[in-house]
Amino acid sequence: MDLINILPDNVANQIAAGEVVDRPAGAVKELLENAMDAEATQIDLVVKDAGRTLIQVIDNGKGMSDGDARLCFERHATSKIHHADDLFAIHTMGFRGEALASIAAIAQVELRTRQHDNELGSQVIIEGSHIVSQQPTACPAGTSLAVKNLFFNVPARRNFLKKDSVELSHIEEVFRRITLIHYDIGFTFSSNGKMLYDLKAGTLLQRIAGLYGNAYKERMYSVEEQTDLVKIRGFVSRPEYSRRTRGEQYLFVNGRFIKHPALSAAVEKAYADLLPDHSYPSYFIGLQVDPSRIDVNIHPTKTEVKFVDEHALFAILRSAVKRALGQFSLATELSFDTPEEFNIAPAPKGYVPQQPRISYNPDYNPFRASGTQSHQRKIETFEELEPLEKPAPIEKPQPVAAAGACLQVQNRYIATPLSSGLALIDQQRAHERVLYDKLTQSNNLATTQSQTLLFPVNCSFSAADAEMLSELLPDLKEYGFEIAALNQTTFVVTATPTDLKEADLQPFFDQMLASYKSATLQKYCNRTQSLCASLARQMAVKSGTVLSQEQMQQLVADLFACPMADTSPSGKKIITIVKPEELLK
Repeated sequence: MDLINILPDNVANQIAAGEVVDRPAGAVKELLENAMDAEATQIDLVVKDAGRTLIQVIDNGKGMSDGDARLCFERHATSKIHHADDLFAIHTMGFRGEALASIAAIAQVELRTRQHDNELGSQVIIEGSHIVSQQPTACPAGTSLAVKNLFFNVPARRNFLKKDSVELSHIEEVFRRITLIHYDIGFTFSSNGKMLYDLKAGTLLQRIAGLYGNAYKERMYSVEEQTDLVKIRGFVSRPEYSRRTRGEQYLFVNGRFIKHPALSAAVEKAYADLLPDHSYPSYFIGLQVDPSRIDVNIHPTKTEVKFVDEHALFAILRSAVKRALGQFSLATELSFDTPEEFNIAPAPKGYVPQQPRISYNPDYNPFRASGTQSHQRKIETFEELEPLEKPAPIEKPQPVAAAGACLQVQNRYIATPLSSGLALIDQQRAHERVLYDKLTQSNNLATTQSQTLLFPVNCSFSAADAEMLSELLPDLKEYGFEIAALNQTTFVVTATPTDLKEADLQPFFDQMLASYKSATLQKYCNRTQSLCASLARQMAVKSGTVLSQEQMQQLVADLFACPMADTSPSGKKIITIVKPEELLK
């Protein structure tokens, strides 16, 4: 009895879709790449319900003929590959020929396309790999492809999708990865009828600013390098604008976003000794490499690549970034305007400068006591010097039940005696716990103190971050912030909580939103707790900050008043107890 069967095409396509389209963001990636391969100069992305209900990509590219409009949905239908060797000379985006076939297998798809030389286009409707209809239609030149009811025939996979905010964040990340390197193409992105991004064709720096806010124009250093092996162009952040997460780190090879731990390490090593602990630079770097020296066909999403010359690329990239950091940081310190104090008139002709003279008192005796004659005589030997007063013996700390005298270690830990030994307290984590408990106690919200800023501060954000901040404004007001929108992406801050000491508010909010987004990506999370944890993390005193004795004692007292004094809001250990017997060793 034969056991092996050939799978029907629709089943094979559904299996392939599991690799190519595991969530709505996967479909967005494939459709945007197809639009770029069609030589479009303007691409519009429209989604509804985070892609569950609708994903539509409209472009003004070349369009397709009637025959190609139908054939493009067949598996392994591609215009890029004719021989196996073509795999090693790929310059375009998609090439496997699986994307549209996979999408059509798990959704209802409507394609409308017209070539520029034709008066009529073609409309193709497909449901679950089955062609429902194909007919001529009047439509603009280019292609519009609408994917409706994703996973409508695969309910098990649809159930694994996360909430809309999470799926939309994945779509935004795909959109950023593609639009950052293709800055010569105009893009728009709207969600549920609201425009999130409207990006004009321009330069890479303009595209970075369009995605992340105009403030980024002042935060970047340019990186450029060209060798026989690689051409490098991009931007890296100034060290003072480092972040606590690796979110804004983008590497591209031949116009394609990649993940490559070695090359990422090369960039970060260029920042050696320039960044504080657990801080990371932002970078947007594109590399042009001979395609024959790369293998991009090792992962279905083509984000992982192999290089023949990996070690050489590592050295070149690190050197290029390091030189950019040194060159631009030095340039900002140099000034070619001569200060007034150096405008010294030239000496007159025949002027002879006098030799410098040093005046001193030959009778001065440093060992002579003030107002006495007891040390007038000359001291011949060290033995004749009177011994210094012996210091008082250091008092041994007595075991106590609460915090006593405190000592700061490495400007990071607070050492204080306890009845069980010596407590080493991480000052940043401790302050996070204190602030988090204060923010989450509802009875404290009404008494939250604000401090009005002497000068209001404007902060600019990407469209997505601005929308998120707008949603959080009522919550932030309860915690002591006074923030108002000036326009779609710019806000003015007029007051902050008294717990927030002097801070640069733009990076503060950038980090707070990044931390909040990271927290909300968890499947089960509480919005208030996520926001409080994000605020506490940003407002907490940082490692490396010198604290006074009063500040240390207050922080320790506040910490021991917390119900969970030993654990930070992120679940990290705050206190380490060194027992007396360990100290004796």
